[in-house]
Amino acid sequence: MADLYLKALESERKQLWATCRLKGLPRDTPERERIAQLDAQIADHKAKSPAKPKPAAKPKSPVKPKPKPQ
Repeated sequence: MADLYLKALESERKQLWATCRLKGLPRDTPERERIAQLDAQIADHKAKSPAKPKPAAKPKSPVKPKPKPQ
């Protein structure tokens, strides 16, 4: 199931970061401070949520080279 809270935090961060990059805002602006807050909230939330095991990678089947036409 999707973690909507995490997605909302990441979406807000991405939007603020794009605005800051576009406007060239310095570090001491409220937008940049909010990004730092969001980073902390995202890290806290990821630390609290249970880690999902990654699915094992499927072994690739060997690919045979195609014969060259003569």
